[in-house]
Amino acid sequence: MNVSVMQGGWPKMLLMLVLAMLLAACGFHLRGDAKMPFKTLFIEADNLASPLISELRRNLAANHVQLVQKAEQAEVVLNISSDLPEKQILTLGGSGRVSEFQLRYRVSMRAYDQEQRVWLPADELLLSRDFTYDDAQILAKESEEAQLYQSMRSDMVQQIVRRLSHAKPQDLPKQ
Repeated sequence: MNVSVMQGGWPKMLLMLVLAMLLAACGFHLRGDAKMPFKTLFIEADNLASPLISELRRNLAANHVQLVQKAEQAEVVLNISSDLPEKQILTLGGSGRVSEFQLRYRVSMRAYDQEQRVWLPADELLLSRDFTYDDAQILAKESEEAQLYQSMRSDMVQQIVRRLSHAKPQDLPKQ
């Protein structure tokens, strides 16, 4: 038998086992490992070549969602009606030069099925980040801006996937 176990290692092992069981019992799962309530999805968007759609496709495929070529083949249709990065001046310095920008990333989306039941109602998701700007460091600030947009795009994809993982069909209104 292992000497460390004989010298009081049992309480540590028991504690580790209890912690592992508590973690599993609370529903914890790794980020990005979402269980989807559907197996097939069609993405409907104006710009299917946008970086957001590309990243969303990769993330959904990693979550075992089959992306189909036609809406008729899908259990759920995800409609991304807009995908807009925006840049707004936040503050000006004493000389009238920009000293701070606010970057925004706005996505409008909804999800529905073949019976036109709403899975996710039309909604607009908005992320924003503030960053300081300096004319003397134009290349560095452009690179920082690109990295912030990439980060916001990744966050947006995670939000969309989380919403899809909790989506369910809503009943049709009675007529």
